[in-house]
Formats: sequence, C-alpha cells, structure tokens
Amino acid sequence: MRHRLSARLLPACLVLALGSGTVLASGPASASPSGGTGPTRAPDVYCYDEPSRPDADLSDLEASFNSSNWMRTLQAMYKRRWPSGEALAIAQANDPYWDQFVDKQSFDGFAESMMVAIHEETHMWDLDSSRTEWDVHTAAWINAGQQALTVPLHGGFPRREILPLIKDTLSKDMDDIYLRDSQQGSYNLQGVLAEQNAGLTGLPAVTVLQEYIKGVGASNARDIAATNLRYLLLYLRVAKDKHPGYWTEIKNEPKLRELVLIQFLRTAYWLEKSAPYTGKLGSKDADRITAANYAPENIAILEEFTGRKVRIDAHKNCTG
Repeated sequence: MRHRLSARLLPACLVLALGSGTVLASGPASASPSGGTGPTRAPDVYCYDEPSRPDADLSDLEASFNSSNWMRTLQAMYKRRWPSGEALAIAQANDPYWDQFVDKQSFDGFAESMMVAIHEETHMWDLDSSRTEWDVHTAAWINAGQQALTVPLHGGFPRREILPLIKDTLSKDMDDIYLRDSQQGSYNLQGVLAEQNAGLTGLPAVTVLQEYIKGVGASNARDIAATNLRYLLLYLRVAKDKHPGYWTEIKNEPKLRELVLIQFLRTAYWLEKSAPYTGKLGSKDADRITAANYAPENIAILEEFTGRKVRIDAHKNCTG
C-alpha cells in the first residue's frame, strides 16, 4: 500500500522501556542488554503482551452506528476490545485526515477500514514534526502504555539495497512499492521503521474485529506485518555487511536496539493472535515470510544487534 504523507510529517521520537509486558525472572549471565561491561546478571526475560478482549460485545455500537457518530463508535469499540486503539484514536481525534481512511457506510465496512485507518493514523502520530525529524530521530506508537520517543537514526542507506537478499516472490507486491519504486526505495532506516510500526499497528486493529470483516480491505494485514519485519531484519544484515560504519553507529544506540527488540516480539505476538484468521486477515504467504524471518541468519543479526536472545519456540513473543 502506498501511503501519502503530508510535508508536515516527513521531516519526525522513544523513551522506550520494556515496561508494558510480562517480565519473568532471569538467571545469571555476564552480558548487559545495552552492551555494558559491568553487570553479571542478564536482564529479566521479557514477553510482549497487551490487553485485548476480542469477544467483548459490540452489538449496541453496531446497531447505533451512523456516518456522524463514527469517531465516538471507534473509541468505544476499541475501549472494549483493544485499549491501545482507543488511546491512539483519542490522541489523533483532531487529525483532519481520518475522513480519508474511514468507511462510514456500514458497520462492517467501518470495521474493515480500521486496518488502513489505524495504520495511517499511526503514521500521523509517529511522523508528526513535534516528534520526528526525518532521518535524524524517530517516534513510534507502540501501545497505550508505550510510545517511543527520540530514537536516533543516523541517516542510513536506501532500503532498496535489501532487494538482493529477497530470494522469493512472497512479498513481491510490497517489494514493488517499497523497494523498487524510485522514491520509496530511496528511503533510509526512517522509512523502514515507520512502515513497520504502522503495519504492525494495523494488524491488531482488525484482529480484534475479525468477525465483522467480510471483504478484502484487511485481507493482507498479516502479510504486511510479516513483510515489514522482513525488511527490518534484512536492513540490519545489509548494514553490517555493506555499511560497517553505519552499523557501528546504530548498534551503539540503546533506544534503537530496544525498539527493534520490542517490534520483533510485538510482531510475533500479533501474528500469533491473528493466526486463526488466516484467509481473512492474510494469506498463507504471511506464515511463509515469518518462517523466513526466523532463519538462523536473521535471528543471528537480531540477537547481535539487540544483545538479547529471543525465543523461537511456541513463545516467540519472549526473550530467551
């Protein structure tokens, strides 16, 4: 999907602590998660999670829905089913671009349009010039309890440079837009992270409303999340192999390392939550891309960059 960002958004922050999730006790180890030299105990095991109630009753909101109460309905339905969505909607309630993304003709169409609407409003929040300075530092709306602010980027290199590492056609439609397009392909790490976060926020937006989705408007939500994680992992590999100076710069940024870790675990969490709805919220290619994301070389670059081990078993939303 090609996203239109106004000029005010393009030039755009993470005070990121692993604080909105489940923390489990960890055993002793010698490495520090931020690359320090002193600690003798590994950081606690961290599992990404966030509140959601996809079975909460929305029948009254469906019955009363109309084209004039859509924002009130949006906030109310997410308050019941996905509080992070409610918080984002409140934060962005005055954004004039909502109307471009929301289907007001029926409740089913409204629910289906949330993948695009929440995706785009995530862009609007993340890339607002009060938070993000393009290619210098970025922001990311993670969930109601976590927002990333002032994450250093140090520029980077065009994301099209990851194309030689993609050996299949599983993400071809997105590759054509984000990597092969002359403008989109020229975006650096800023573009990779911004698209990854927006796509990842769009996935829970429709996962918690899946019973109302009847058409194709959200049919690639899982593919988008899996593909954008692919791009991030491959970008790190190219950084290390082809741009060692840049690799050293970003690897020495704790905020960026923590953001990458959170996004990896968060993707695993929501891909698992949405897995029962493959076919409605994504194709089987999403699972194939995910399998490729867990190839040894990709896990190795993630763990080297973040300084953390991750689980590759049934608990993929956790560090090891």
